[in-house]
Amino acid sequence: MRPDDIRRRISGRAIPLSGNDIDTDRIIPARFLKSITFEGLEAHVFEDDRRQMPDHPFNQPRHQGATILLVGQNFGCGSSREHAPEALRRWGIRGIVGESFAEIFFGNCTAIGLPCLALNSGDLARLNKFVAQHPDHEIVLDLEDRVVRFDTRNVPALLSDGARNQLLIGTWNATGVLLEAENEIDRVARSLPYVTGY
Repeated sequence: MRPDDIRRRISGRAIPLSGNDIDTDRIIPARFLKSITFEGLEAHVFEDDRRQMPDHPFNQPRHQGATILLVGQNFGCGSSREHAPEALRRWGIRGIVGESFAEIFFGNCTAIGLPCLALNSGDLARLNKFVAQHPDHEIVLDLEDRVVRFDTRNVPALLSDGARNQLLIGTWNATGVLLEAENEIDRVARSLPYVTGY
């Protein structure tokens, strides 16, 4: 695997997004899904919410450049569009911390190397309070130890073994795994009669 496919620790400033059950249509409204690539989606992250709420966190200058997104319960619910995690990643988000995530959203995030760590409600509230008081402080998502570090705290986080292993060794990048196995794929293909016998 390429070294930049490996995700062990992610650090950066956080951007808090309050509310539960924030669905993928709010993350990236459906009218922006017409393109055949993900390019430019970052410009439309939370487009409708940002228009309706001028003080939306993604509009605030103090949160520009933040790389860790803090969310509530069931984040990414709704339709299973891959565009939602892609839009967040292209905006600059490198990790998400919340109380819980919709299953398909979690899988789509893992598939692009965007880790989602879950905290219990008390620890998440303490993290949000710390970020509100210290928006310039970095927090650390330690995927190896499954903890979130902020202030002087090391808070235990939930991250499934499968997702953790993919992120730690870089196998989340399915295209990279296939390209790395190109010679073996060619060897097996040449041995198959229905590939070489025609």
